[in-house]
Amino acid sequence: MKKGIATVAQLSAFDEIIDARSPAEFDEDRIPGAISCPVLDNAQRVVVGTIYKQQSAFEARRVGAAMVAENIAHHLRTRFHDKPKNWRPLVYCWRGGQRSGAFVTWLRLIGWDACQLEGGYKTWRRMVVAELEELPARFDLRVVCGATGSAKTRVLDALAGLGAQVLDLEHLAAHKGSVLGALPDRPQPTQKSFETELFRTLRELDPARPVFVEAESRKIGRIQVPEALIRQMRASPCVAIEASREARLEFLVRDYAYLGDDIADLQKKIDFLRGLQSNETLERWKALAAAHDLPTLFAEFIDLHYDPLYRRSQNRNFTRFPTAPTFASDDLSPAGIEALARRILAAAAAQPAEPRRVADPATP
Repeated sequence: MKKGIATVAQLSAFDEIIDARSPAEFDEDRIPGAISCPVLDNAQRVVVGTIYKQQSAFEARRVGAAMVAENIAHHLRTRFHDKPKNWRPLVYCWRGGQRSGAFVTWLRLIGWDACQLEGGYKTWRRMVVAELEELPARFDLRVVCGATGSAKTRVLDALAGLGAQVLDLEHLAAHKGSVLGALPDRPQPTQKSFETELFRTLRELDPARPVFVEAESRKIGRIQVPEALIRQMRASPCVAIEASREARLEFLVRDYAYLGDDIADLQKKIDFLRGLQSNETLERWKALAAAHDLPTLFAEFIDLHYDPLYRRSQNRNFTRFPTAPTFASDDLSPAGIEALARRILAAAAAQPAEPRRVADPATP
């Protein structure tokens, strides 16, 4: 390998990973653990790009070089002023070009063994996309199914607390998956960022042990679940939670209590169901929201929207749902959820592991 150049396979060999792209690029997605040290900020990148298009490449480089030098000097005075001589950073930009190249040049002139990521972020991104096509098939997934309000996500949390492996897609997507699923305190990540975190999570799982995952549709909010993972989930063994309507309603009122804090937003979400429910029903639901009558509202959600949708989708989407072991519950309190998780885990331990496709030993 050329001196001062590194590949994605060598990421763990460095003390720090520096993202030299603009803050906007960094916010969309980045290599896990990277810090943002842009050589051009968002506005500067626009200025340089405009000069390149309207004047010339030379003029863009002349103006941009001065900005890059100032920004690198700022990072050296602030972020890196106390780094020891043996500090070894890796720097990347969009495709391993001039932005990271300039940064690495200065770091190496100082005396640090800095390297530039070959191919930049684009190489990392291609690797993530390729791995997400292959990784899901390596795992023995156990898909936790159940009607809305069955506390499936909380059961996953309890399973994790009991030592089981879980893949919490709703946590990664920052969304509960339904029309009411947007979280009040966490915006959804970008699609690329979601896929990076999904890749990192999958890489940390043990293919020799089952992995519990909640039944999901292709989209969680505005996030698209990768096709290879959806295929694997839909062909995997299922676990069915059959909670009583009363337990589900009590859980929903407790778990979605924050929806009552912003009635206008709740009514807007109800409007998303236009075309699926009659206008009369939607107006009644918005009136219940305005009256803060969440128990009645959620009961109608269960009876008129979520349960009919669940009955249609599970048998169609998850091929092994009809033979799934069922776990009844009339208690979805925290204690009841933990007891339910213990039963599911005990049953899984008695079930033979599914044969998995083993990766080629030559594959990195």
